[in-house]
Amino acid sequence: MTTIISIKTGTDEELKRIELSDGSLFSFRTSYLPSAFIDEAYIPGGEISAEDAGSFRFAAACLRAEKAALRLVARAEQTAFGLFRKLERRGFETAHVRVVLGRLADLNILNDRRYAQMWVQARLALRTETPRHLLAGLCGRGIDRDDAQSALKAALTIEAESALLRRFIEKKHPLPPHSDESSGFSRQLAEAARSLKYLLKNEGFSSSVIQLYWEENEL
Repeated sequence: MTTIISIKTGTDEELKRIELSDGSLFSFRTSYLPSAFIDEAYIPGGEISAEDAGSFRFAAACLRAEKAALRLVARAEQTAFGLFRKLERRGFETAHVRVVLGRLADLNILNDRRYAQMWVQARLALRTETPRHLLAGLCGRGIDRDDAQSALKAALTIEAESALLRRFIEKKHPLPPHSDESSGFSRQLAEAARSLKYLLKNEGFSSSVIQLYWEENEL
């Protein structure tokens, strides 16, 4: 059996520091302890089993992972998948990371939907991409496909999607000018327009926005 030498509470009621008779001294968060734990049962001079000591050490490891996670979140918004990988690369065990990410999600510190919306808005402002590429980018960052599609739907209003489509055409697939009215040129323009329409649909642009562009440009 192991004896508790001291157990102290900090300014945060959930944070405690415990010293054990085996010489170990560490801090932990009570919310990372098993639900069956009763604080009042653990007092200086009291003995605890090896299992209980292991639970305290587990909670302490979770607290260390939490601190590392919060430092990363403070630098930039994170996805659950991305934060999970970063913490594992820093040497934290999977079991500890999963518990910490669950708590951060419950506190809304970690929110994949919020991340997806912010990411899409930033890309719309800075890049010339298509809805298909934006969706792939979100999914590649570990965002659930339904959440990714919801973020795109919220961001891509008719005005925003129309602007994205125009930028994409102008920079990547410009149509020939309409100045030549010969029959040969008209056929060439019609073929180019058909190919472009197919491409735009394949890139995820909505039929209504494509049709609006066609009407505006008399294609």
